[in-house]
Amino acid sequence: MLTGTSSAVVSHALETGDPFPGTGGFAGEVEEGLVRDVLGRYPLFVDVTAENWSHRPAELDQPERLPAGCLYADGETTEVWSLPHPEPQPDETEAVEELRGVLAQTLSEVDQSELAVAFSGGVDSALLAAALDVPLYTVGFPGSHDIEAARSGAALLDAEVHVLELDHDAIEAALPHVVQATGRTNAMDVQIALGLYLLAEHCSEQGFERLALGQGADELFGGYEKVARAPEDHRVAAGTVEGARREVVRTLPDQLERDWLTVTAGGLDPVLPLLHDRVVETALSLPGSSLVTPEGERKWALRLAAREWLPDDVAFRKKKALQYGSLLARELDRLARQAGFKRRMDDHVTRYIESVTSPSSDRHIYELERNGTGTYLNIE
Repeated sequence: MLTGTSSAVVSHALETGDPFPGTGGFAGEVEEGLVRDVLGRYPLFVDVTAENWSHRPAELDQPERLPAGCLYADGETTEVWSLPHPEPQPDETEAVEELRGVLAQTLSEVDQSELAVAFSGGVDSALLAAALDVPLYTVGFPGSHDIEAARSGAALLDAEVHVLELDHDAIEAALPHVVQATGRTNAMDVQIALGLYLLAEHCSEQGFERLALGQGADELFGGYEKVARAPEDHRVAAGTVEGARREVVRTLPDQLERDWLTVTAGGLDPVLPLLHDRVVETALSLPGSSLVTPEGERKWALRLAAREWLPDDVAFRKKKALQYGSLLARELDRLARQAGFKRRMDDHVTRYIESVTSPSSDRHIYELERNGTGTYLNIE
């Protein structure tokens, strides 16, 4: 009834208010009610009319999302955990050493049985690849940046990467499954989810049961340009790099819900070592100078810590986001235009996705909230 940890751990965390009780996340039912961890690493939906719940909204008639960090009991939702505001570690060298130790402990505890790594050649997935003795897989269109980066990164690690090359038929076939699983039709979410779904499906066919992902590193360690440029960047409200990082960390529950639903729809369980409580807690204590250098180098502390496992050519490598590096965004745009949805039309790719995931008995799943986000209702 509870995913991710034991009921005793969650009950103690409820009693103490500790948002990081030493887990990789949790969601489900305990004696006190329904719970979802502070980062929402597992989704949880409630059908309040039927007094039922599930990790997968498609299994419920009227799914409503339980927000991260909340307890749902007796028809009421209460926030019981929130992100802490730790004092920044004043010594950068000590901060990096602490992070290195935390990463070493966390990666050493990963169960490697029936596990593959989603490998793109960037520092996040390369850290997993170097520390875990498991096969590496990447996905993208022929000639894409991600395939080339994965091949060159694997060579630098003296490893082999298995490549899943995509075509239009593959993404057209996957689109209904992604929309059905995630409940989303907006272009950005679907572009990201398509790569994860197709890679998970392929790895499942190869006999794997779990997929290790580097999710969370960009949010925790200052990987976004808008964080690096705070407070000048209009996309963040914070006046400091640390504050901007906190803003993007708060977006993780929505992203992780999408990713968990996508990967499990592909037949695998996601494994997220870089989002273990101890890594998150350590990352939140990093000063802004350890996130972004004065020269604009992002994820600085993570890159320095990763040198324990990686050569500098990999640890300090620049990497494109999945939807762009794989060319999925470009090719989904191409399909939309071929279908008559021109770029002059508002949100033309989303409109294309909605057109090919046509009205059916399942359409209510992704039309619960028609506010432009394609997300589910929250229980408030």
